[in-house]
Amino acid sequence: GCPGVLAVLGLEAAAPGECELTRLLQDKLQYEMRLQYMKHYFPIDYTVQVQYEEVLRPSNITRLRNGTVSEAALRYLWFHVSSQAVLRIREVLPEKHPSWKYTQELCQLFDALGKEYSKYRQTDVETVVADLVNLIHSAGAESRSKAVRPKALLDNCLKVMRMLYGVPCELGVR
Repeated sequence: GCPGVLAVLGLEAAAPGECELTRLLQDKLQYEMRLQYMKHYFPIDYTVQVQYEEVLRPSNITRLRNGTVSEAALRYLWFHVSSQAVLRIREVLPEKHPSWKYTQELCQLFDALGKEYSKYRQTDVETVVADLVNLIHSAGAESRSKAVRPKALLDNCLKVMRMLYGVPCELGVR
């Protein structure tokens, strides 16, 4: 890449640290692992309660992109939604649960990503995204109103991650 280009793009370009961590996440979120840890190790049809804003699907991203939200802001939103989803799943697991260590590892990767995103200020991202992020972190349990399967939360996490980081981080979609 040419040196001057990234400076112009500013936050549009994914940082090397983001790419490294999303590659690690992609490995952790392989289908077999999601199936085993998020479905087989849970009771049949088990769901966790989340807020509407905590469900982020590819269609949401497409809509926001069409609303001219920057890629950097979309990645910031994805980070907040996904790390929150992992916490929701962890909240229901006792430490002895076979999926506990797996969610712990995901948490650590998101914590590391959080450091990458700590340089963002609310003012760096479009209002629509800042508002969503605030909603995710502010609302009390009473507003959680959607029952979602743990695997579905991670399926969304991976699909959206590939949409947002696939090109800038050259995630080979395996």
